[in-house]
Amino acid sequence: MADNVTSLFRSTAAHSPSMAALTREGGDGAGPVDFCIPCNPYFPTPEMFQDMGARLRDIITYYPSSADTITAELCSLLQLPPQCVAMGNGSTELITWIDHLMVRESLAIPVPTFGRWTDQPMETGKRVDMFPLQESSGFALDLAQYAEFIRARGTRVAVICNPNNPDGGYLHKHALVQFMDAMADLDLVIVDESFLEFADAEQEPSVVQEAMIRPNVIVLRSLGKNFGLHGIRFGYLVANPALAGRVRSMLPKWNLNAFAEHVVFMLKNHGAEYAQSLHQVRRDRLDMASHLAQLPGLTVYPSQGNFLFVRLPVGAEGTVVRDRLLTEHRILVRECGNKIGSSSRFLRLVVRPQVDVRRLVSGLEQVLYGSRRGAAVPELGTGTNYSSGTAAVDRLVSSTNGAGMPGLAAQAMAAPMPAAPQPQGGGMPMPAPVPVAPAAAAPTPAPMPAPMPAPMPAPAPVAPAPMQFPSPVAPAAAAAPAMPGPTPPGVPARGGLTAAQVRGTTGPGLTPAPATGWPNSQSWPNAAGMGQVG
Repeated sequence: MADNVTSLFRSTAAHSPSMAALTREGGDGAGPVDFCIPCNPYFPTPEMFQDMGARLRDIITYYPSSADTITAELCSLLQLPPQCVAMGNGSTELITWIDHLMVRESLAIPVPTFGRWTDQPMETGKRVDMFPLQESSGFALDLAQYAEFIRARGTRVAVICNPNNPDGGYLHKHALVQFMDAMADLDLVIVDESFLEFADAEQEPSVVQEAMIRPNVIVLRSLGKNFGLHGIRFGYLVANPALAGRVRSMLPKWNLNAFAEHVVFMLKNHGAEYAQSLHQVRRDRLDMASHLAQLPGLTVYPSQGNFLFVRLPVGAEGTVVRDRLLTEHRILVRECGNKIGSSSRFLRLVVRPQVDVRRLVSGLEQVLYGSRRGAAVPELGTGTNYSSGTAAVDRLVSSTNGAGMPGLAAQAMAAPMPAAPQPQGGGMPMPAPVPVAPAAAAPTPAPMPAPMPAPMPAPAPVAPAPMQFPSPVAPAAAAAPAMPGPTPPGVPARGGLTAAQVRGTTGPGLTPAPATGWPNSQSWPNAAGMGQVG
């Protein structure tokens, strides 16, 4: 595997090779320890896997029931009205249909985030307005600033991932409801709750009930991540009956496979085990964050997902760290250099049991600080800084500034490049000028930081105060003289950033972020935010 690891990442159509490909490459029939794919490691239970194994012949031999039958069973479990739900072959299928059916011209999304929210609309020619989450603020999303950005850009569809992927940032329910109401004039507001099952910042975090009574809100939910079964490919959306029915009417009749049906019908007998699995992931998240925070120079950001977003020490190149962890320690991690708004200094690490975390920490210590291969990490910019999985989208972004329409490079080259304007009043500010730091000007990296960060405290989560959102009327009128048509490359988008600036946005003076608190786990099926059931 050592000789082929780079080619494996370059040849895949995703951000990382599949576990099947890595297992084949390993030659011994065993894959690496997976800190890459955000999956629940405690569910299904061994007994559930035994049951599926015993029924394997029938499951793969016969057609499944219709999607309506499987959806009705899921809705009975989650106490959701079936007319407000559409089930898909994974959340990606639903994102694709939402884009084709409901995104007319433009979509706003904070970055970094799940790649299909930026890639899918650009692939169909839509303008994607990317709102950079600032590293200097721990990648926290300010909903008021995001709303001002949407008004300034005249965006018609707004997306929020809660918790966000890859950083795990969380927004309280009442703040999201305020945002949804403030954006009631948009074509669509999408709240992606794919990782909300793992959050414990408040008792009832989901906005699915609010989505069902609003005309323009869709909530997206995942099942594969929560149930530890990515390979089955199933997820669902919740909206008012008209929106849900519009998506449901376009889905193939047998878009859900027999494995998905079998699991959905098993769940009613395993609610207690599922609730316990979520509780254990939350406990492991706190323990894992504490261990990682003790590595010198490593920054761990607070997360409400089943993963942690970490910044590598100065001088560490993420692709080199990733490749060495895989070849030398059989550990697979998610290097985030190909996520818009991130860089190769960041890794997303999935929460796993303590025995695996100890192996990860040991591997990171050897790769980052060991002397077995001389320098612990390469000099800045000397790693294999390629961007697997979204190369076509990367080229599209760099040539169109996220407009989703090629052929604009010549327009920008024919005119002098304007300076980036500073937005007046609200909206997304340009990054403030930062004094030249040694790491930015000198050809050699700064020395590895020596002090050992203290273990992170665990404060109780505090709900944010109500915030003021811009009016849906006045900003729209003020945006009349805005730049017409797609933004040429290198030109800031009405107070925003160019695509290149979005990719490189960072901030100085970061300190290790505190961990979140850990309320008690909730019982089944409150994972859908629909209340407690005995």
